[in-house]
Amino acid sequence: MFRTPEDTAATDLPQRGTLPGTVALVGAGPGDAELLTLKAARALAAAEVVIHDRLVSDEVLALAGPAARLIAVGKEGFGPSVPQETTNALMVTEALKGLRVVRLKGGDPAVFARLDEEIAALDAAGIAWQVVPGITAASAAAASLGQGLTARGRNKGVRLITGHDVKGFADQDWRALAAPGAVAAIYMGKRAARFIQGRLMMHGAAAATPVTLVENASRRDERVIAATLATLPDEASGLAGPAILLLGLAPRAALATAREASA
Repeated sequence: MFRTPEDTAATDLPQRGTLPGTVALVGAGPGDAELLTLKAARALAAAEVVIHDRLVSDEVLALAGPAARLIAVGKEGFGPSVPQETTNALMVTEALKGLRVVRLKGGDPAVFARLDEEIAALDAAGIAWQVVPGITAASAAAASLGQGLTARGRNKGVRLITGHDVKGFADQDWRALAAPGAVAAIYMGKRAARFIQGRLMMHGAAAATPVTLVENASRRDERVIAATLATLPDEASGLAGPAILLLGLAPRAALATAREASA
């Protein structure tokens, strides 16, 4: 049972600073509100201000307390974005008013979410904070495939990488990623699909390497698209929503079809 703002005291937050305001940096998960942690739901219910990313679903925002003020600070790859400095300043300004602030981030706040920069801004202002982890898109997407991110005899590790960074398309250890059996979850890789394909094949990856695209992971309009490295750019170009690319993984149904074809 979720606690209401009246039930949830500000003292639930660890007191790292000396000012009355507090900030919880909360993972909103991939979109399905039922995938929120209980701690995240409690923080939202108690919040007086919610500063949220563009990709946080309406279902999750609806869990904020009725008196909470919602402030959107959206970012879009290669598109309009609220500068990170503006977001940092908003958190500090609202917390300095003595308010309970939730900085609500899609997925997990520690995965490609500028967490360290935001904590540094809060520390500099002497504001108490806590981090509430969330389910990251890679976990939700793998669940939709019916596949593990790791499996005995297939891969001993999984890489979480980004398709682009502040300089443009992001370079990676392509030789390791191109190795047979390698598995990687590629965030923000939709626009970088042709670049990723080229780098991987240049380093020896087979054109038939499975790549699954999961659009709107965990949401009602989720789409799971089975592709290969050869077809990746064409499949990615048809995606409209946020997507994660799972390199080296195919949906369970696609695996069954492949086994039948080879029998």
